[in-house]
Amino acid sequence: MSYAVDPAYRPMMGFLPELDVSDAEKARAVILSMRMKDPMAAVPAGIVVDHRSMPTTDGSEIDLVVLRPEDPVGQPLPCILYFHGGGFIFGDAATDVRVPSALAADLDAMVVSVNYRLAPEHPFPTPFDDAFDALSWIAGDNGLGIDPTRIVLAGISAGAGLAAAVALKARDVGGPAVIFQALDSPVLDDRLLTTSATEYIDSPLWNRENGIDSWRHYLGDPDRSVTSEYAAPARARDLSGLPPAYIAVASFDPLRDEGIDYAQRLTQAGVPTELHLYPGTFHGTSGVFPQAAISQRIDADYTAAIRRALTS
Repeated sequence: MSYAVDPAYRPMMGFLPELDVSDAEKARAVILSMRMKDPMAAVPAGIVVDHRSMPTTDGSEIDLVVLRPEDPVGQPLPCILYFHGGGFIFGDAATDVRVPSALAADLDAMVVSVNYRLAPEHPFPTPFDDAFDALSWIAGDNGLGIDPTRIVLAGISAGAGLAAAVALKARDVGGPAVIFQALDSPVLDDRLLTTSATEYIDSPLWNRENGIDSWRHYLGDPDRSVTSEYAAPARARDLSGLPPAYIAVASFDPLRDEGIDYAQRLTQAGVPTELHLYPGTFHGTSGVFPQAAISQRIDADYTAAIRRALTS
């Protein structure tokens, strides 16, 4: 299929690698080859980066990357709990610092990026449990100096799916309180039955087969009879009572329609929801081509939505 990508992306399309996630280790090697040699070079001046660890409910420990302004305007700081992308099988908080550090700088906020454990070594529910444990941990402060009344869940791709799932559980169990969920290209539905999920079999970077393999790694048991809504939030029957949401989707992304459907269902459930569909884009464009004008608009809109949530 031919994709009418934004003109700014066209000269660089030939440099995109072929990503096949059927083998998690090989996919990780491809992604590693795309990373900046020094991820910390993306961190704006005036942002302090700390590394913390926290206990999980299964007796393990996970790492957190804490980004905060060196000279914040006020205390305590609002907190954005951020989950990196990577199809549940690759990525990490230590190298995925471009968006979290920009949010910390632009919003005068603390951003806690979670190094949740990855599938297939750690299938659902472990990554989800890590994500919810992180919310519970930061809400208990643990010396971070955050304002527990201003916690935002944020993420991209699989991380956005985790953010949506954590919002569901926080509602179901009565906390911790979350004021907003900012979901960029969220992974929400393991059924892959939408038009975009069925038609985009060769879309750039992420396609239908990658989606199938990603869910296979994440869900683990092929004989399962039921998929939890905490694994695939689109399966949740009741979306009422969730925090207001911002959802961004790319036009040539297999995930596009499940994000649109989720936004519509949130709206129908009475949840204030803002949806952005960016023409000429595909999955992960703002991260791969951050200097393009439309990529910068994607980032700016995302930041502005969180700013409104923190200041309203």
